[in-house]
Amino acid sequence: MPEAFLRLVGVTKRFGRRTVVDNLSLDVAEGETVALLGASGCGKTTTLRLVAGLEEPDSGEIWIASERVATNGRNLVPPGARSVGFVFQDLALWPHLTVTGNLEFVLSSAGVPKRERAERVDETLRLMRIDRFAGAYPSELSGGEQQRVAIARAIIANPCLLLLDEPMSSLDAELKTDLMAELKNLQRAVDATTVYITHDRVEALAVGRRVAQMKDGRITQIAAAHESRGATAVGEPTFD
Repeated sequence: MPEAFLRLVGVTKRFGRRTVVDNLSLDVAEGETVALLGASGCGKTTTLRLVAGLEEPDSGEIWIASERVATNGRNLVPPGARSVGFVFQDLALWPHLTVTGNLEFVLSSAGVPKRERAERVDETLRLMRIDRFAGAYPSELSGGEQQRVAIARAIIANPCLLLLDEPMSSLDAELKTDLMAELKNLQRAVDATTVYITHDRVEALAVGRRVAQMKDGRITQIAAAHESRGATAVGEPTFD
């Protein structure tokens, strides 16, 4: 496996007396997509928030692009300097801003010159096939359309690392299938290293190059997605 682009080494996070992430280690290669699979409360979302810098690890280290960004109770690199795009489970779109406004705000915060923003917004809207909603507000969009806007907002600043927290959880089966196919095309287009979390095994196998099973804050099993499919085909227990 190539050298890790994202590396978590013995990372632990506690909230009070509860250990949510427990001595977790994980390497993700540049350009790879790893799916974290597990039930609600197993520590998946907290792991993403640690990588993004929204939480501080109590112990362990986090490295992104060969730079140590967090260690033993403190963040060394703030969230805005980590080149991370984050799709939150609840999407967290800014309701008072239009679709264009949501995207422009990200570019403004990233220091992109104003003359470049309109072109970047137009390119991203077309890539996500939401250009016809440019002037709409989030409340005027369907669930699938909001999902596309959230992904567009996450990728518009060309992050080196993309974090997706249950991005399909609120969608019906047909829409989920369509959006998953488009997401795979998007991953090839933007070539960002990706961590995708889900409680849905089929979804994890469809999206991830590797799938890591999480339970009680630990990774209990990790394997290539095609190996997991093969094991299931012959009835061997995997990712139950």
